[in-house]
Amino acid sequence: MAKFGLSQPVRRIEDPRLLVGGGRYTDDIAMPGVAHGMVLRSPHAAAKILSIDTSAAMAVPGVLAVITGKDWEAEGLGEIPCVIPLKNRDGSERLNTPRGALATDRVRHVGDAVAFVVAETHEAARDGAEAVMVDYDVLPAATDLATAYKPGAPLVWDEVPNNTVFDWETGDKAKAEALVAQAAHVTKLTVVNNRVIVNSLEVRAATAEYDAANEKFTLFCGTQGSWLVKNLLAESVFHLPPEKFRVVTPDVGGGFGMKLYLYGEYALVCMAARRLGRPVKWTSERTEAFQSDTQGRDNITEAELALDKDGKFLALRTTNYAGMGAYLSTFAPMIPTGAGTKVLASVYNFQAIHAHVIGVLTNTVPVDAYRGAGRPESNYVVERLIDAAAREMGIDRIELRRRNMVPASAMPYVTAVGQRYDSGEFGAVLDAALRNADWAGFAARRKASEAKGRRRGIGVAYYLEATGGGPTERAEVRFAADGMVDVLVGTQSTGQGHETAYAMLTSHELGIPMEKIRIVQGDSDEIPTGGGTGGARSLYSEGQAILLTAATVIEKGKQAASEHLEASVADIEFTTTGGRFSVVGTDRGVDILSLANIQRERAARGESATLLDAAEVAEIKSHTFPNGCHIAEVEVDPDTGLIEVPRYVVVDDVGHAINPMIVRGQVHGGVAQGIGQAVHERTAYDPESGQLLSASFMDYALPRAEDLPDIEVEFLSVPCETNPLGVKGAGEAGAVGSPPALMNALVDALSTMGVTHVDMPATPESVWKAIHLAKAA
Repeated sequence: MAKFGLSQPVRRIEDPRLLVGGGRYTDDIAMPGVAHGMVLRSPHAAAKILSIDTSAAMAVPGVLAVITGKDWEAEGLGEIPCVIPLKNRDGSERLNTPRGALATDRVRHVGDAVAFVVAETHEAARDGAEAVMVDYDVLPAATDLATAYKPGAPLVWDEVPNNTVFDWETGDKAKAEALVAQAAHVTKLTVVNNRVIVNSLEVRAATAEYDAANEKFTLFCGTQGSWLVKNLLAESVFHLPPEKFRVVTPDVGGGFGMKLYLYGEYALVCMAARRLGRPVKWTSERTEAFQSDTQGRDNITEAELALDKDGKFLALRTTNYAGMGAYLSTFAPMIPTGAGTKVLASVYNFQAIHAHVIGVLTNTVPVDAYRGAGRPESNYVVERLIDAAAREMGIDRIELRRRNMVPASAMPYVTAVGQRYDSGEFGAVLDAALRNADWAGFAARRKASEAKGRRRGIGVAYYLEATGGGPTERAEVRFAADGMVDVLVGTQSTGQGHETAYAMLTSHELGIPMEKIRIVQGDSDEIPTGGGTGGARSLYSEGQAILLTAATVIEKGKQAASEHLEASVADIEFTTTGGRFSVVGTDRGVDILSLANIQRERAARGESATLLDAAEVAEIKSHTFPNGCHIAEVEVDPDTGLIEVPRYVVVDDVGHAINPMIVRGQVHGGVAQGIGQAVHERTAYDPESGQLLSASFMDYALPRAEDLPDIEVEFLSVPCETNPLGVKGAGEAGAVGSPPALMNALVDALSTMGVTHVDMPATPESVWKAIHLAKAA
């Protein structure tokens, strides 16, 4: 292929099917004889379970079974595991929060699953759940991250002192301490990265059936990769060989990290299907999703930035109290530790960094990866610190960033936390963003806003993302009998446009028309391995696998063409224009689709034939570092605290954009989520009862269309040097840069009123309070 020949804004090929209702989601799957499940959830944040009486529930017409935690244990079923090992600062292992699908002796958050009722209809299952009698002994709850780790706070787990489930550090502590001690200036700042509720458009759902003759489960559920769920079900829960499970992921309506994991409900429908000998289905309701889907963020970070007299960065020190919720979710300990801290250096030159992360349990819904997974939190701290340091030292905030950016000439560059950046032109990206945002003309816009009684601010945030994910990825190409070409992939689309991107890449490599390419994903029986989707890994990982597989198809095609054209393999050449194999120097040739069909027919007749089908597994040796600059303008009504975002500009370096239209849409979505976190989304738990007060869209404010500006996006592409496509993961970038840009703009808007700090979410109430507290001071 031409190294960077793909860059066309092709419209998404999956959209027509989805827009006319042709999608097939988990709740759409109808099986004969399916029974319906309902989860009974705890109304208390912390309580002992004294007894569970299921007799009245079993008497409800249509109820088939009521499963409790003791039934789970009686069948010898295991844990819904946390798969991340972690060593504390003292070398000991992190503590554990063992969790079955149903609580047995204690509940630890509102929404904790207590019983699973299965009935002939959804309505009967609901009636049965309401008839289950649970006797609780209510206990004090710890719901506030700021106090949960302090002595005297109620314990979520008796075995976890001070609710501290891990105490971890990384970096050069001694060097950072020495640099802070000798610094001409140290800026200190404590920031809150507020807990957010994911709220994917499609709620979670699962349907399972059990083949007793073959002792095999089939589970349909919305995941971000069927293989993780399959393996955890087999190994951790049922203690069976993985081949006894087939997990099928149909269309998925949004994931954002939340659908990566094995949830208890997925195991429960499998258990119930085996017990009842018929399919069992469960679909979450929206309030249930608020109380049971993993949530995101929830950090309080104390940070110090040490600078010399010229404003050069010396060291960064952070202490991060990371909320984990009541249980350690699948990947939870990795998010604030390994994932988050590796981008603390961002695009800046630090001599030393030390990060201390304390994992804190609370009587709340578990927290795990949410779009960006640790990297937004770290970028937020760094960019808020830089603005604060600029104010304190009297240095222009753009100039302070420029002085400390790693220059393009330093690439490849190894950061103070050991990350190797292969490419990046950070200064050029910053310049482009300032130009596109008309930074120089902002004073006039501020003056115009003041004439209307509004306060206008402008904020900048440079972000750096580090993608992640598994070390391998698989692709397979099959030439189907119907004339289509199936490309089987190990990632999982949840709305990103994978079908289009992979079809573009396959078409480019093999010369096959896109309309002849069919992307196949999600079936763990049909596709033996896959790394799933997460960490913005899909295109650069799956893309490498597709390249390898396409190369094998071409080599097999040359052999097949030599058989068909009766020529030496050495004389066969392949051109992607028209996807044609031909004999060098002649007009004799055959196109790839015709050749595949000819060879398949020969094989069917029992003749010797080289088939073109191929599968390869790519080794993913390096991850990528997308980066960019966000500039936001906000306008504040000081009388009400209401914020509007009249302008938003992004310049991104995502390497080679295979389809700029799709990438731009990904950035738009990420920025929308970042704006939501910064100024709208408040997850509120009652400090006394532990009730989630924001458990519906009446109380939890997702941004709406009227809350979002036109988001101007430009790409300044610096091709990645560590993968053959030159791509850098783009799926999470928008959510990484937007919160600090918004909050820096807000502080700038309020700075003339004496406000120097505001935490997220900057709701009208909190902004109004900040203004009046500054006036009182």
